[in-house]
Amino acid sequence: MHSNSRTAKSLKNSSIALVFYAINLILQFFSRKIFLDRLGSDILGLNTTASNMLQFLNLAESGIGAAVGFSLYAPLYRNDRQAINDILSLQGKLYRRIACIVMAAALALMAFFPLIFAKMQLPLWYAYASFGVLLFSALLGYFVNYKQVLLSADQKEYKIQYSYKAAMSAKLILQITAVKSFENGYLWWLVTEALFAVIGSFVLHRTVKNTYPFLKNTPRPLKELNAAYPATGTKIKQLFLHKIGNFALTQTSPLIIYAFLSLTAVAVYGNYMLVVTGLITLAGALSNGLTAGIGNLVAEGDIQKIMAVFEELFCVRFLIAAVIAFGFFILAQPFVTLWLGHDYLLPDSTLGILTAILFINVSRYSVESYLNAYGFYYDVWAPLTEAAINVGLSILLGHLFGLNGILCGVLISLLVIVLGWKPLFLFAINLKQGYRRYLAIYAKHMAITAATAFISYRLLKLFPADPSQSVRNLLLYTTAALGVFTLPLTAALWAAKCGIDRFFARLRRLKPSVKN
Repeated sequence: MHSNSRTAKSLKNSSIALVFYAINLILQFFSRKIFLDRLGSDILGLNTTASNMLQFLNLAESGIGAAVGFSLYAPLYRNDRQAINDILSLQGKLYRRIACIVMAAALALMAFFPLIFAKMQLPLWYAYASFGVLLFSALLGYFVNYKQVLLSADQKEYKIQYSYKAAMSAKLILQITAVKSFENGYLWWLVTEALFAVIGSFVLHRTVKNTYPFLKNTPRPLKELNAAYPATGTKIKQLFLHKIGNFALTQTSPLIIYAFLSLTAVAVYGNYMLVVTGLITLAGALSNGLTAGIGNLVAEGDIQKIMAVFEELFCVRFLIAAVIAFGFFILAQPFVTLWLGHDYLLPDSTLGILTAILFINVSRYSVESYLNAYGFYYDVWAPLTEAAINVGLSILLGHLFGLNGILCGVLISLLVIVLGWKPLFLFAINLKQGYRRYLAIYAKHMAITAATAFISYRLLKLFPADPSQSVRNLLLYTTAALGVFTLPLTAALWAAKCGIDRFFARLRRLKPSVKN
């Protein structure tokens, strides 16, 4: 496949994902505001906690989707339809077994709800209803939605946006209307959540079927499929352990905050995490469309081209991470003030820790996209170490320092594993390209970014209006902040020949259209 075609498809996926991301994020901000105003922070904290508990149960799935995506790159490259059917059938059979495990574990967990939610001021049925509806949505993923992995691996992720993500946007609109307009708003919120889980799954199923009419379930038993594709089984086992580390990073903090503080504290933290998660999703929307293209590039096996593209993408993603992190640090406090009010602000020290976490999480895409494309998952000790550092230090430091301590536990685990080990694992151990080469690239980007951020921050002190006083002031401040940081940083990276010059040259060579 021609590299320009690969780049063009990646950009198509990213641009369409970005549009739906913007729509969904705006709707989520409106939804959360109305949720807090009409239903209160306790219900919002309960909803967040129930979602995190369900994510814990979904650890049983962890690794299968990513392993299947990796296994599909080669058959798609060869147009091997039999292998595609076999691999998806293997995924479906595994998912049906896991669905039974998740249902059994969920029933066992719900038996302990009176103890888990003993501090809750709401009726206990709220916890059962919230968890039950979210469980129903998750189970549909095991039985129906799992085939979307084929669209992602085939660089047709934009079709997921048109189908499933569009349905989820419609769901948010109806939920906002229900909570705002009806007396029993939360009940209608739950009904809408369940209804659109069905609608979204149906639309996604039709999209996959129309795109790949040759798909059919393979009658071969699970044992035979496992024997035919042993690499997939190996990757699933390795990725399961990697997903444990990711779960510890993303899902345990609200549970620990609830244990040490309250549901209200979970809700306040969740307000900022909605912004953080939205920004990480933004980076994902810009980056995920490239992942399948990297897998295709790796399948060609040209190491010089692979490394050249890495340097280009690293520079682009580092720029995205820097702009997102700088914007969050500068704009989060005035935005939350206008959005929810002063009562929902976190201290500046907490904001600084969240900014560091955000930056590392966004910039990690560069290395992990290549690890995923190669299928380098055998460092199974790393996610277990990350999870142990994360949870252990979050509990210890949370007991000593509260919310800041909990977040410092997360940050330390990221510094050790994501910034320390992962690049070493990719460059020195697997690609044999030398760890110093990566360190030189990272140090060069960090030095340029830190200098630009310091100068930009000092210049913004001269801004004449308070951005927390009005939406107009905030928009003007946002424009000034991003302009005074993004343009000089881009120019500096270009002048330093970090790779962004080659990336823009690649864009200029793109053909005007790409066939589906």
